[in-house]
Amino acid sequence: MTSDTPGGLMARLRRRRSQPRGRVRRRLGTVVRLTLALTLAGGVYAVFAPGLSADDTPQLSTAGEEGKALFDQSCISCHGRNAQGVQGRGPSLIGVGAAAVEFQVSTGRMPMARQEAQAPRKPSMFTDDQTRQLAQYIQELGGGPQVPDGDLRAPDGDDEAIARGGNLFRINCSSCHAFGGGGGALSSGKYAPDLSKATDRQLYAAMLTGPQNMPVFGDNQLTPEQKKEIISYVQESLKQDKDPGGWGMGRFGPVTEGLAIFLVGIVALVFAALWIAGKS
Repeated sequence: MTSDTPGGLMARLRRRRSQPRGRVRRRLGTVVRLTLALTLAGGVYAVFAPGLSADDTPQLSTAGEEGKALFDQSCISCHGRNAQGVQGRGPSLIGVGAAAVEFQVSTGRMPMARQEAQAPRKPSMFTDDQTRQLAQYIQELGGGPQVPDGDLRAPDGDDEAIARGGNLFRINCSSCHAFGGGGGALSSGKYAPDLSKATDRQLYAAMLTGPQNMPVFGDNQLTPEQKKEIISYVQESLKQDKDPGGWGMGRFGPVTEGLAIFLVGIVALVFAALWIAGKS
């Protein structure tokens, strides 16, 4: 058993005082190191974050960039920045695809002059190249249906394909566009348009996207080959048919035929009856 000498007592007191100081120093060191680590991490993030965010933004092709310039000039007021739509003016275009843009812009339906039941066909404000650029921009923003490149009709001289296209047209299209493709009235001021001015790409895009009241005929409903057969029928049969059976009367169906029967037939019968009565 050791005795408590003055020197030993002082040494123990110094050790007890030094222990709290060492613990404080360790805690301060930990705080300093943590602060330095956070500062370093913040500096690294500040340097590299702009580059990372730029990498997340999809890079547009040359055609997409030109389409974006056209969009910002002519479409942004209704469809919003980045084509996300403006409530009460125009819907979002994210995901509609290039085909929808090609149809709406090439037929002059967009830009709309005013809000109405249906956008009418009118001369387009854009050239074919500008229309493709706008379509490419929307396609790169959100994807969607695209009109395939190349010939959009059945092979030349394939009469069987045109006949199949006629059957498909009568089953899927004639109820709205009429058997002669002249169009017809729908409800609430809407109508199925006349097909006489539609191009191959416009017909294909309309089937892919179902503009306005038209249903969508995706590849599950009508295969690409069937779409081409319908286009061949419309372009090579409906538009080229010169009504070999006689006067087509606008190809509007029983309305014009009934009117013709009334004006010609009934009037002729009335005059015939009056003539017979006068002779008797």
